[in-house]
Amino acid sequence: MENSTVEKIVDSELLDEVKIPDYENYILETSRVTKVTKGAKRFRFSAMVVVGNRNGTVGIGKGVGSDPKSSIEKAIRRAKDSMIKINITDNTITHEITQDFKASRIIFKPAVVGTGIIAGKNIKPILELAGVKDVLSKRVGSSNKKSNIYCCFLALKNLKPRK
Repeated sequence: MENSTVEKIVDSELLDEVKIPDYENYILETSRVTKVTKGAKRFRFSAMVVVGNRNGTVGIGKGVGSDPKSSIEKAIRRAKDSMIKINITDNTITHEITQDFKASRIIFKPAVVGTGIIAGKNIKPILELAGVKDVLSKRVGSSNKKSNIYCCFLALKNLKPRK
């Protein structure tokens, strides 16, 4: 029930003001975080965003703020600062890679043209905004959304160019 409130707030026209030229952004997760203190409950909002140009450049960022708009703005700024350039050949990744991050493990395999992005709902937007069009992936281990997102980003960061 709490998530639906956040979804309604975020679905409004907040994102028109925080667009980055030539880059697309996608909100991976928004959540309301509550800190209970002696006097009262303190509500803040957390957002996780991926930013990319669909041409080999992608970044992820997490932001926390007093309202959804400020948390999304912070996340977009941090995503822009963490941008990486990945190597794409023939619309797919250059080689098979297995990446671990905490309890998460992800496996990416290159795919033939026309396969599409075979990935879970947390990983697919990252690969789309990075510009990868054909890839096979498998998530093993933890189902934690944030750990899987960071694991995917590290895997893309560790791709080596084809010689």
